[in-house]
Amino acid sequence: MVSSSHEALHRIFQEDPGLFARAVRGLGVSFPPPVSASPLPTDLTENRPVERRVDTLLRMDTEDGEFVLAVESQGKRDPGKPASWAYYLSHLYAKYGIPPVLLVVCADRSTAAWAARQIDIGPPQWPSLTLRPLVLGPDSLPVIASPDEAARDIPLTVLSAALHRRDPDADAILNALAKALKGLSAEDEDTAGTFIELTEQGLGKTPAADLWRHLMAVDLSFFQSETAQKLRAEGRDEGRIEGRVEDILRLLQGRGVEVSETDREHVIGCRDLNTLDVWFTRAITATSAAEVFAPAGEAGPAD
Repeated sequence: MVSSSHEALHRIFQEDPGLFARAVRGLGVSFPPPVSASPLPTDLTENRPVERRVDTLLRMDTEDGEFVLAVESQGKRDPGKPASWAYYLSHLYAKYGIPPVLLVVCADRSTAAWAARQIDIGPPQWPSLTLRPLVLGPDSLPVIASPDEAARDIPLTVLSAALHRRDPDADAILNALAKALKGLSAEDEDTAGTFIELTEQGLGKTPAADLWRHLMAVDLSFFQSETAQKLRAEGRDEGRIEGRVEDILRLLQGRGVEVSETDREHVIGCRDLNTLDVWFTRAITATSAAEVFAPAGEAGPAD
């Protein structure tokens, strides 16, 4: 199931595309800041059974030229990912005709080390393709513990907090970030709300997340704004959706109902709580996944 922390690690680049160039400097790679950036469709599926979808996709225009940036949030090792990543890059180059760059963001050090390997595709005598993702992990992004430094680059600080969420430095980063956010003007409240939400998502289910919620409760005059209340409501809805998705998949598995990878992705991709509730009710008695997803009126007694 796609987690909120997974979403935060690539959504942050949608909020601030220029963050990419700043974040990868620690890897010794220099990209010019974008003059403009525009989101592209993330669905790379063709007319074939296998669905291929990148997490975030941006077309980046810089003074030195343009490139397509594919951002993948990776929570654990997956032996099948290098092949998927190679497909993404080849497909993007064929589709858009401009150079593609793959950025993999990992909050886990072991996963970051695994993702950073160069993969040669082809026989050892002559590899036809070489996969070289840029990888951001806890060891490649600095700890931002100064409120002044955090205020200068809030998106980078949010990313720093997400990647260092399991480290002892997490507390210092969050305290610095909280002070930087409180220093924003009233006109920046929507921006602040977005980064508050991304920070909470990026911290996942870690002790750092509890500290962040405590810090956000300190100044109620700021965080009880209409924007903040809306974000909290959206966060609660998202939590209920994720819980219902997990309930459906666990129920079907427990009852021995076969669920294909396509069916699983169908459940995970649904963000409508009412629909998920209907599917959950059907899953209690359904003998096949087709019964669960049948259109209204065709699902049998469970409807």
